[in-house]
Amino acid sequence: MTKFACIGACFASMALGATASSQADDAAKQAAELEVRGSDHFRAGRFAESVADFDAEIRLEPRSAPWHWKRGISLYYLGRYADGAKQFEGYQTVANNDVENAVWRFLCQARDPAVGFEKAQKQILPIRDDRRVPMMQVYGLYQGKLAPDDVLAAARAGDPSEDTLHQRLFYAHLYLGLYFEVRGDLPAAKMHVAEAEKRKIGHYMWDVAAVHARLLDKPLAEKKPATKKSETTKPEAKKTDKDQPETKQPAKKPTDKK
Repeated sequence: MTKFACIGACFASMALGATASSQADDAAKQAAELEVRGSDHFRAGRFAESVADFDAEIRLEPRSAPWHWKRGISLYYLGRYADGAKQFEGYQTVANNDVENAVWRFLCQARDPAVGFEKAQKQILPIRDDRRVPMMQVYGLYQGKLAPDDVLAAARAGDPSEDTLHQRLFYAHLYLGLYFEVRGDLPAAKMHVAEAEKRKIGHYMWDVAAVHARLLDKPLAEKKPATKKSETTKPEAKKTDKDQPETKQPAKKPTDKK
């Protein structure tokens, strides 16, 4: 090969490399745009469109697939419970100490007629020690080992700052509301989700609370599982919580802005 032929081959190789890099950058940009749009669709209650955008995002960025807990939540609200459970099982392989992930998989299975509440409770994903208060008490509730009041007591324990208490009570009320709904106690569910929605935080999970509050008067896609005796808690007195607390978040997928 002549010197000029060698130089030409080098330039061709560089051009191909630049083209591949540009294509990868374009795919990453499109995936990020789809993630944002899918999130916006969810906030607007367009769950099928949300899942479609998240699916398109994953086709462009396959490595994001197990991290996509947002997709799992959209699948839950769409009524695709088995698919939602699989998504949360995937997340468990990359972040195995997140109570919220275990709870959402439980909720999917509890609503799935092929599984149901009791079986979902027995096979809830294992969590060692989620250090976010009161997540381990939430986990104990969904395991059937603790009572709703234990969750609220843990949230208030230790003289937390106003911002910390604000965030703790947001998560406590959100997951109490979801628990009561799946148990069939709609009044308690509405009360707790309303308490969560009042405690706005700068996080996608507040969007979930807001969406759920709007949907509580509408049935989800599948029939609720059998209920047992209600475990009600007293209404929460209004606190002087701030609107924008500091946030401490679990592991998130790289493209998230959870």
